[in-house]
Amino acid sequence: MAQQDRDPRAGADTARWRVLQLTGLSAAPDPGMDRFARLVARLLHVPAALVSLAQDGRQILPGMIGLPEPWARRRALPLSHSPCRYVVASGKPLVLPDVRADERLHTSPAIADLGLVAYAGMPLTDGEGLVLGALCAIDHEPRTWDDDELADLEDLAAACSAELCLRILSAQRRSAQKVLETARAAAERARSEAERLEHEAQAGLDHAELLLKASEELAQTSGLEDVRRRLHDLLAGVGKPAYVGLLVAGQNELRRIPDPDNANSVEHESLTLPTGAAFPSARALQERRTVFVPDREALVAEYSPEAVRFFDRMGLTTVMCLPLWGSRSLLGVLAIGWAKRHQVGITERATLTAASGYIAQAVERAQYLDERISVARQLQEAMLTDLPLANSIEISAFYQPAADDHMIGGDWYDAYHLPPASPGAESALMITVGDITGHDMYAATVMGQVRSMLRQATLDHPPYSPATALAALDAACTVLPIDAGGTLVHARLDPAPPGTPWTLTWSNAGHPPPLLRTPDARVTLLEEHDSLLHQALENVSRSEHRRELPPGSTLLLYTDGLIERRDRDIDATIPQLAGLLARHGTGPLSELLRRISNRMADPPPEDDVVLLALRVP
Repeated sequence: MAQQDRDPRAGADTARWRVLQLTGLSAAPDPGMDRFARLVARLLHVPAALVSLAQDGRQILPGMIGLPEPWARRRALPLSHSPCRYVVASGKPLVLPDVRADERLHTSPAIADLGLVAYAGMPLTDGEGLVLGALCAIDHEPRTWDDDELADLEDLAAACSAELCLRILSAQRRSAQKVLETARAAAERARSEAERLEHEAQAGLDHAELLLKASEELAQTSGLEDVRRRLHDLLAGVGKPAYVGLLVAGQNELRRIPDPDNANSVEHESLTLPTGAAFPSARALQERRTVFVPDREALVAEYSPEAVRFFDRMGLTTVMCLPLWGSRSLLGVLAIGWAKRHQVGITERATLTAASGYIAQAVERAQYLDERISVARQLQEAMLTDLPLANSIEISAFYQPAADDHMIGGDWYDAYHLPPASPGAESALMITVGDITGHDMYAATVMGQVRSMLRQATLDHPPYSPATALAALDAACTVLPIDAGGTLVHARLDPAPPGTPWTLTWSNAGHPPPLLRTPDARVTLLEEHDSLLHQALENVSRSEHRRELPPGSTLLLYTDGLIERRDRDIDATIPQLAGLLARHGTGPLSELLRRISNRMADPPPEDDVVLLALRVP
């Protein structure tokens, strides 16, 4: 009886050896098998994963990720280190939350040598059901494998088995063609079967490739619009959907993120959806599960007329809505639609579910970035000065953020009255326009510091010389130190009796030249300037200059975002700006700034823009 018991096992080992020879796999890396190991590691979030095949009393590892040396180099394990042998022996999955609690494996040297603690393995078979090995996930900590993880592992094992079958059948086909040249009919049937399996295997590989692409491409997104822009191309290879939509959960509503590159009027007409609406996407959010609508009849039977009209206008027949789970909450819904009736198979559903996890991570990261950008914008705008009330001089300011919402600049303007020279006298006015280098929260913060320090330096040094204040700012930035680099114009406007010229005194730290329009419509560039503001520049000499401003003169200060463009020469944009000031300099200042912004902002500026205009009465 003992001999009879050993014979079937020996026969299985011989058959397994012959089949593995056909696969061409050995104790060497194989790109296809390594891809399955990487997918297991990413999908199940484990540090190690193996494609393990039984061969000659050991387990070879043509697919592997995460094993320590020397096993990673050898690509093989003795049976003493391989729980996969139990999967091969039983032909069934082996799932262990902690191998140290299993009577078969609690003394295994793999616990110490491989860091094996938690294990989940699914059998890999050939087309005849012969178990060739296992696709397994390994964790270095105890864990409970949930049903979704095991289902994902089982789907990947089925795809891996299909790949093995394809290799086996390809080898068998080549052999049959050499030996059975006369059996054309049988060869044709074998070829048809091989093509069918190849198609199935390729579909499995396409789905696996999608997950790899999703993990890589969505990791590079920077905002919700960017995530939405990439979705359709990303999912085009899975079932070829006609529509891929993204809805983000808000306060009692779902907010649709329309495709920024496709102005779909229907999508734009329904940007918000109450969470209680009878829509498939709202139901997916409410019930926290995947919702599948196979056809229009099911849509009519189970959902509102508004939902039916929406999907009719979108031209969709089959719809699938998957919840997007973040690290702490449900973030929204991924909606996928097909123009014709579409049957979503198990592998496709598993692939889309796995991809929705990567999409959820991208959405969560994008929301975090968008929130930070919004806070930074609010901080920057809050630091922009309210213009002082002035009875005898007109003053107006304009601020436009960069076209790229993720760029936070250090541009600012400032205007405030100085203490009057005598009781009842009209106060002089200090004005500043500046640009701190950088496009981030730090630049906006430094801008606030520099603005406050310059105010203090001015008020601490009567009679309020702009050059003296700038020199004091240079000294303070060097001593503190503050990493403040940039340009600015700091100026004082001294009032005069009605009908007589005011006096402008200014000091320019490397900033674009202010423009002065006199009542005769002539525009002059106030080009005198010194070095820019930077702590590395020592012993900078700050000079100041004076100019009389006849009644009716208009002074315009601005930042370089207005005149610098990649496709334009600054020598052309400054004359263009001067021309606009000459033509429209007599109208209301707010209208003048609006005209300048509209004419100069095509294409939209890549940097923030600040404009400050004053007119002598």
